[in-house]
Amino acid sequence: MEKAMMNQDGAIKDVFLAGLRNAHAVENEAVSLINRQLERLENYPEATERLQQHLSETHAQIDRLEAILDSIGDSPSMAKDTVAKLMANMAALGHTMAGDEILKNTFANYAFENYEIAAYKSLITIAEAGGFTSAVPALQQTLQEEEAMADWINKHIAGTTTRFLTLKQSGAQAHR
Repeated sequence: MEKAMMNQDGAIKDVFLAGLRNAHAVENEAVSLINRQLERLENYPEATERLQQHLSETHAQIDRLEAILDSIGDSPSMAKDTVAKLMANMAALGHTMAGDEILKNTFANYAFENYEIAAYKSLITIAEAGGFTSAVPALQQTLQEEEAMADWINKHIAGTTTRFLTLKQSGAQAHR
């Protein structure tokens, strides 16, 4: 009864829609970030493979978000998507100047994945509170993918750093 009353005024729906649009923009930002990184990755085949896998997952996540928005009679915010893509390209460009680009990208990717994890946990809570239960399985699937990516990055920070140091010491191109 309380959930229905809270949702009648549209407050939860408004928060849910804003969160979905924000998540859509963040996923578009992720696509841009991953693409920029893949263009420059040369000496880290495991990272290349995992980023390519996550790029496919991210496209599916965007599709899921669009389906949820469509089921509620809404659509993504093109303005938010455009700004997010621009921000991603600027961030990636900033890291290309660094002598330790791979390390900076690894740190940023780990932070980004954890941001997405928090956002999807929040969206699931909002969906449940607002009675948007049909959206929960898709959001949980995305949450699991983001958690898996964050876990993969976490488990590979030391290895990526060690490979960077080894390449750097040998005089090879180490930064990407």
